[in-house]
Amino acid sequence: MATVPTRYRLGILAAALLFSTGGAAIKLCSLNGWQVACFRSGIAALTLALLFPSARRGWSWRTLIVGAAQAATLILFVLGNKLTTAASTIFLQSTAPLYILVLAPLLLRERARRSDLLLMAAIATGMALFFVDLEPAAASAPEPFLGNVLSATAGITWALTLLGLRWLARSKGDAAATDGDQGIAAVVLGNMLAFLVTLPAALPVTGSSASDWINIGYLGVVQIALAYLLLTYGFRRVPAFEASLLILVEPTLNPVWAWWVHDEVPGSWALVGGAIILMSTTAKSWRERRQSDTTGGDDDTRADPRLNVRPSG
Repeated sequence: MATVPTRYRLGILAAALLFSTGGAAIKLCSLNGWQVACFRSGIAALTLALLFPSARRGWSWRTLIVGAAQAATLILFVLGNKLTTAASTIFLQSTAPLYILVLAPLLLRERARRSDLLLMAAIATGMALFFVDLEPAAASAPEPFLGNVLSATAGITWALTLLGLRWLARSKGDAAATDGDQGIAAVVLGNMLAFLVTLPAALPVTGSSASDWINIGYLGVVQIALAYLLLTYGFRRVPAFEASLLILVEPTLNPVWAWWVHDEVPGSWALVGGAIILMSTTAKSWRERRQSDTTGGDDDTRADPRLNVRPSG
């Protein structure tokens, strides 16, 4: 097996680092959740379309469906992040594997294994801990319960997005675009739809400052578009399993930035729940890698390694 140059791993780590700053940056902006979601995604869509020319020719009815699921994730992530802690937002969105295990047999005809039931129970337990003892309202998390509900819902829509990307990777007969084109196009379309859907609620904009718009520009250009460019670069050579471990930097550092910038400290139950979720999904990835090594792998299951990562909304 050829050695993977270090720069590709650094690309994925840099992407995860940029993704992880989303929670703190969203809270730093004085614009409301609808406005942040709107303008962040609008700038990201434009930047991604410029960075990835293939995204402009990979549109189809399939990419529109997947883009709609991603748009919902983008919006819910921002709204949830504005209401609850950054840790709760990213960890609850990371419950997506639970819903994938439930929905994959229905949507993709992929049968769940008995061993997956243990993973489902672990993730469900971790998610429940976020609602056992809610953190008190704070300046950076004014409505923890509602924010947790929105973030948990983002886990469902993110699962639908990942299933949709896998569906695109498996659909070989669409002459409108190649697999890669469709995946990138779905990301661009998701951001475009998020911008259009939230625009009525985002207007008018009053009382904004120059720092707010600098922050919005950072979120769209750097935290989403540049991070995705780095992620795509890294995936050229880094195996999906290794990439899925490297990208864990995102949910790990996300609460750290929020603590550093906003002095935001998640509750102990939330931290325990988040740890259970991350350890469970990592264990599943490890087990599937070992099974793949034993059986020789399956090209179809490796069609789109982005399905193994959890970039933030």
